[in-house]
Amino acid sequence: MKNVSLKIDDSIFGETEKILSRIKKPRNRYINEAIDYYNRLQKRLLLEKKLKKESDMVKEDSMSVLKEFEEIDYVD
Repeated sequence: MKNVSLKIDDSIFGETEKILSRIKKPRNRYINEAIDYYNRLQKRLLLEKKLKKESDMVKEDSMSVLKEFEEIDYVD
């Protein structure tokens, strides 16, 4: 494990301490879980941004292909 020194806003620290006293969880465990949660959230946001960019890149081609399919005269 790595040691990290943090500067936390007083209001955030106070709120955290209130929550910790009610849920009976060590501060270190709580902060580790919070950072893990935030990391997973950020990874999802990065993936969403990447997928949107890639989707926009192929959008024009996809619409062109769709138009070609619509123009096909299907014979039964």
